[in-house]
Amino acid sequence: MLYTVNDVAKLSGTTIKTLYHYQKIGLLMPEVVTENGYRYYGENELKRLQQILFYRELDFSLDSIKAALDHEPDRLRCLCEQQAMLKARQLRLERILNTLEETIRHERKRGKMSTENMFDGLNEEEWKQAFTQQNEHLQKAYNFQLDTENLDVASLNEKAAEAKAFMTFMADALKNNKSVDDDSVASAIENHLAFLQKDHPIDARAFAEQSRFFLSDEFHRAMLEEQQTGLSYYLCMAAENYASK
Repeated sequence: MLYTVNDVAKLSGTTIKTLYHYQKIGLLMPEVVTENGYRYYGENELKRLQQILFYRELDFSLDSIKAALDHEPDRLRCLCEQQAMLKARQLRLERILNTLEETIRHERKRGKMSTENMFDGLNEEEWKQAFTQQNEHLQKAYNFQLDTENLDVASLNEKAAEAKAFMTFMADALKNNKSVDDDSVASAIENHLAFLQKDHPIDARAFAEQSRFFLSDEFHRAMLEEQQTGLSYYLCMAAENYASK
């Protein structure tokens, strides 16, 4: 059985304009295009459109959807992957909804909500996604993975903010041609180490070794170089200079 563009739009809840756009970018092609330009879709096209809409619910870009469908032609396997991703999103949304409902209850009672519970469920998925690529690299290169099952989101946000401020300072120092011997550079490293030591012991030598690893490891070097060309080298030299004093 064949379906017109109007039929498909009504069945799927998409617009005719969207279907034309999907055809234009090669994401969803009609089964038949007649000489007078009429487009008809078959069962396989409806199935592909269904998968496209599942990915749209997961906020995939159209380019990413096309790449995903082209990479995984097995429909059942693709559907199972989509199911797993949507279930993960469902669990996260349930946690966020519970936090929202708890917040509403406290506001109605004019009570004070525990700060430990105030952000439960928020940003956890973002952190897991951020660690995904890094874990893939660590697993492949070093047979090691970071634990992302029990994330302390508040702590991670605090660490990320501090790390961003430190790396921004180092990038600016590099751009302004500050020597690694500059007192402000040494002070920035000292403050950064003091922050890191709140969670685990790390001395100047260990920090220098970590910076050397960032320089030698392709994945981490690229992250630093993306922020500022030469940053991985500058950080390593500054850390080793600090440790030598």
